[in-house]
Amino acid sequence: MRRVLSFFAAAALLILAGCASQNRADMLNTTLTAYASTVRWGDFQSATIFLDPKTRTEHTPSALDLARYKLVQVSGYDAGNGPVPDGENQVRQIVHINLINVSSQQERSIIDHQTWRYDETTKHWWLTSGLPNITQQQ
Repeated sequence: MRRVLSFFAAAALLILAGCASQNRADMLNTTLTAYASTVRWGDFQSATIFLDPKTRTEHTPSALDLARYKLVQVSGYDAGNGPVPDGENQVRQIVHINLINVSSQQERSIIDHQTWRYDETTKHWWLTSGLPNITQQQ
C-alpha cells in the first residue's frame, strides 16, 4: 500500500511540475504576443512596462530616446522561429523590425536581439535586453 501511495505522490508531483511548466510557456507566449503588439503599434512608451525592473531602473529610456521612437512608424515585426531556451529561466529571440522614417517615408530594417527572463517570485516574464535600438545602421 505504501508503494502505491508513493507512486501516486510521485506521479502527482510530475503532473504538477508539467502544469507549472506549461503555465510558464503559456505566460511567455502571452507576454511575447502583447509586447509584439505594443511595438507593432509603435507605442514604445508602453513597451517599457515589459522591461525587467532592474533594467528599467538602470537603463530608463531618456526623453531623447522616446522622441526618436516617435520619428519612426513600425511597418513589420517578424519574430521568425520564436523564442529559444537559453538556460532554465531565460529565452532569447531574434526579431526583424521594419521601420518607416515618418519624415522621409524611407523604410529600413533592424534586428532586435531580445532576452527574456522568468522571475519565479513574481511569476512574470521580463525583457532584460532593453527596447529595440532603432538607431542601428546596416
